[in-house]
Amino acid sequence: MHILILGGTGEARALAERLTGQRLAGQRLTYSLAGRTRAPVLPDCDVRVGGFGGAGGLAGWIAAEAVRVLVDATHPFARRISENALTAARVAGVPLVTLRRPGWKREAGDRWTGVPDLAAAADALGGVPKRVLLAIGRQEVGAFRAAPGHRYLVRSIEPPEAGALPDGAEVLLARGPFDEAAERAFLARHGIEVVVTKNSGGDATYGKIAAARALGIPVVMVERPAGPEAVETVEDALAAIGRHLAGPAERGE
Repeated sequence: MHILILGGTGEARALAERLTGQRLAGQRLTYSLAGRTRAPVLPDCDVRVGGFGGAGGLAGWIAAEAVRVLVDATHPFARRISENALTAARVAGVPLVTLRRPGWKREAGDRWTGVPDLAAAADALGGVPKRVLLAIGRQEVGAFRAAPGHRYLVRSIEPPEAGALPDGAEVLLARGPFDEAAERAFLARHGIEVVVTKNSGGDATYGKIAAARALGIPVVMVERPAGPEAVETVEDALAAIGRHLAGPAERGE
């Protein structure tokens, strides 16, 4: 009864901890990380770090390790990993449970410009120089080299590669959660005029959205890519996993 969780999010870790706490007879749990974060917070179970070698490699690992259920609980913008998970589950013939926290919803007072990707986000900044907070992680800041007239502050958990940064960009290393009051003070202190972020959802980084609303600061919001049908809570993921692991009689068949 081997469960493989493709993790890296708070929800993935919470799910792993709940499964570990259940201590079901014969259960084996593996929590997999891509290895991009140097000091991740890990659950108390088997941990695998590194890629699988694409969808084919993941399907082979699933077969070799007798995985019964594959769980994709990666970041909502980890498109390639999710595509590989969907393909690998089909090839290996195992059920896939996708766990995605809900995205943020626009509220009264929000000044959002929705865009499909980061190239469009750079275009949306326009030609008038602005002080811009890039709260998009470290891997894709290079998209803003195409909009060099702005003054960028990049906030990320780990430093981006120096060659990827827009000219003159500042880097601030910080790990959430960030509450609204602290984010208001942060945006005001740094003179931020525009926030660029991805619609990642969740509470940990929502503070900047609420703070921007309160301060009347526009937000360029990168919308989520399309993906497979997903559950939105750890409880629903646990229920889905349980159904897949149950025998026909237990499922009422």
